[in-house]
Amino acid sequence: METVHEQWMREALVLARKAEELGEVPIGALIVRNEKVVASAYNQREADQAALAHAELLAIEQACRELGTWRLEGCTLYVTLEPCPMCAGAIVQSRIPTVVYGASDPKAGCAGTLMNLLDEPRFNHASAVISGVLGEECSEQLTSFFRSLRERKKRERNE
Repeated sequence: METVHEQWMREALVLARKAEELGEVPIGALIVRNEKVVASAYNQREADQAALAHAELLAIEQACRELGTWRLEGCTLYVTLEPCPMCAGAIVQSRIPTVVYGASDPKAGCAGTLMNLLDEPRFNHASAVISGVLGEECSEQLTSFFRSLRERKKRERNE
């Protein structure tokens, strides 16, 4: 039987697939409050040509508009990949109390892998972190995407 976190992460994986269909790195995020999705997003950096168009940041912005406040207290952020430093900073600044992620990010993960900015005692807010929820599925989605991207670039170079 699936846990509640797994159910929400499956929804985040669906969002990640939408990103992948558009040629984006497949990362999906959603914000839940009182068992209701208040925001959902996926990476849009390529489509928007915007460095800030990470799934988490787009979801945070949407949740703030939906709830009419920048303080996202009582919310849980679900994301398929561990937040980077930029996203971790936004999570702290928006006061999200709980972050659930799937795949760890050994290159930029700031929710426990390289460091944990979400539980930095010098900040005035901390977020609880639950890692590895559907981690294998989230990781495989990313691995498959980057494998296909490398193969496509290799074919293009050889043409």
